[in-house]
Amino acid sequence: MELLNIIAILITLAAVFSYLNYRYIGLPTTIGVMVIAMAASLLVIIAGALGVQSVHYAKDLVQSIDFTEALMQGMLSFLLFAGALHVNINDLAKQKWLILTLATGGVLISSLLLAIAAWYIFAWLGISLPFVYCLLFGALISPTDPIAVMGILKTAGVSKSLEIKIAGESLFNDGVAVVVFLVLLGIAVGGHEVSAAEIGLLFLQEAVGGALFGLLLGYLGYLMLRSIDQYQVEVLITLALVMGGYALADALHISGPLAMVVAGLLVGNHGRRLGMSDKSREHIDQFWHLIDEVLNTVLFLLIGLELLALKVSAEFLIAAALMIPAALLARFISVGTLVGAMRPLRTFSPGVVKILTWGGLRGGISVALVLSLPAGPERSLLLTLTYIVVVFSILVQGLTIERLARSIRQS
Repeated sequence: MELLNIIAILITLAAVFSYLNYRYIGLPTTIGVMVIAMAASLLVIIAGALGVQSVHYAKDLVQSIDFTEALMQGMLSFLLFAGALHVNINDLAKQKWLILTLATGGVLISSLLLAIAAWYIFAWLGISLPFVYCLLFGALISPTDPIAVMGILKTAGVSKSLEIKIAGESLFNDGVAVVVFLVLLGIAVGGHEVSAAEIGLLFLQEAVGGALFGLLLGYLGYLMLRSIDQYQVEVLITLALVMGGYALADALHISGPLAMVVAGLLVGNHGRRLGMSDKSREHIDQFWHLIDEVLNTVLFLLIGLELLALKVSAEFLIAAALMIPAALLARFISVGTLVGAMRPLRTFSPGVVKILTWGGLRGGISVALVLSLPAGPERSLLLTLTYIVVVFSILVQGLTIERLARSIRQS
């Protein structure tokens, strides 16, 4: 199917499902759209089981969409830049050590704990899976998703300092997670060992290189924005930063997501404050807010529709059900250990570990990473596990984080 037709269908479905949610359900838009998309997918699956031939068109449509390509090479750059654009860099700097610790050590600890849990769960269920694939699952499900997190935090009612901690960690931890994932994928697919020096070099290239490139992009954008005062051109400059910058980062084999975060922070703070008039600032804010809302809705629609791509068995479902508490426990241990280690050096607000644990949502990035695995039984198993953990995270954790934050404030 042609790309234009796929985009037209997705935008149409997103608009219709958004309308139905707003008119009849009343959930946050992204979650409501995902719920309706999942319900529609279930109806298609049931109709297919009953022998309705026309529903195969829907499955073919979903299978024709390269979710990994659409997110990692398309929507992600826009969503990360838009998210970082409105994060206060001074607030972020106050939490920098905790954010850095959670985005590195937290991901590594959680990945290892989840891999061990997955290994024992699979062994108990009689599922044979090499340990490296358990490590891959831990790496792709451990990072919190900035898209899911920042979308939910807008209405969660957590304190400003906690919001910065959660949002900051989610914006930066994907760089670490992707490096870990790529190293493990090379071992799993290539069957070769990777030295510590190679891992360190890959991390420097991807993460540090991406951050420095984003700094350069953001500064160039700031200089250009400061030198003119015409909002149409300034909007185009920010678009060029995102689209051209992400494509160039990909060509240089450095982290495009990290580059977009750093560029967004620089443009959103120094650029908005020192390089834009009030009129330009208003138009750029409105433009990127609209981009953020539309692409978020389409992304959550895609997550809901990916249900059609699952190959489910009883063992897979049991394993997924057991991995939900395992993922939460791994997150709790990693966050609790690191926060506990930092308590002698600084004070934390009450309930910080609970909020960071429950507010650490998984989302589209985890689904995109698991879909990038080569076809095979390992991919089918890990896709089912990842999908169910992500859906639980968005639906259950996302819809109850506000209640948890309120109960902690009142206690």
